[in-house]
Amino acid sequence: MVPEKRKLMVVGAALAAAFALAGCAPAGYNAADYGGGAQPAANDLDPTADADAPADDAVADGDDTAEKDDAAQQDAPDVPEDQLTTELNATKVPRMGEVVEDQDGFVLYRFDDDKIKPEVVSNCNGDCAKVWPPALTDGKPKLKGVDPKDVGTVTRADGSKQITIGDWPVYRYIGDKKAGTWKGQNVGGKWFVVKPDGTKNLTCLPKISKPVAPPADDEEQGDDAGGAGADYSY
Repeated sequence: MVPEKRKLMVVGAALAAAFALAGCAPAGYNAADYGGGAQPAANDLDPTADADAPADDAVADGDDTAEKDDAAQQDAPDVPEDQLTTELNATKVPRMGEVVEDQDGFVLYRFDDDKIKPEVVSNCNGDCAKVWPPALTDGKPKLKGVDPKDVGTVTRADGSKQITIGDWPVYRYIGDKKAGTWKGQNVGGKWFVVKPDGTKNLTCLPKISKPVAPPADDEEQGDDAGGAGADYSY
């Protein structure tokens, strides 16, 4: 009886794992697209890690800040309207759960290499920003299901304004070809779907994968952008 019970336990565990995988993997799941296999998030990962820094720690006080803001506004580049993020919509997508989408329905992400203390800094520039376009704004985006208290901006290196959620700068991913997909989850072990309060959504963690390659200059982000990039820094 004991060996038979053990056999049943093993089979049951295997079935449970199989159902967990199927429940976690994105719709239209392809192992090659998601780093080889999606699996439920490990219990020892903290979705709130580094995400709850006080807002008053993120920006310095005083006249120096006002002067810097004025200078940044003067130097801020004109951003084409089609590159602006005009809406932040909290919603739920199959198998991942809570996400924030832009006006086009694309899921937004946060980057572990960004900083929120002692001030908010976006460290995704150059090729990184081609692969992970920052959510830029020229004003206040329309919010649905996202608390206005959690939404702010950070001035990027080029002077443009990027939206922050829970102090974290947010981005799109050019590897997401369709609205509602989240192929950027756990890319490089540094990029994660952002929840409406700015914390990481760790409901499902595919294995770490490489980012797609940045598009060639002056070329649209078409299917050629789907190849894996060689640099894990973005």
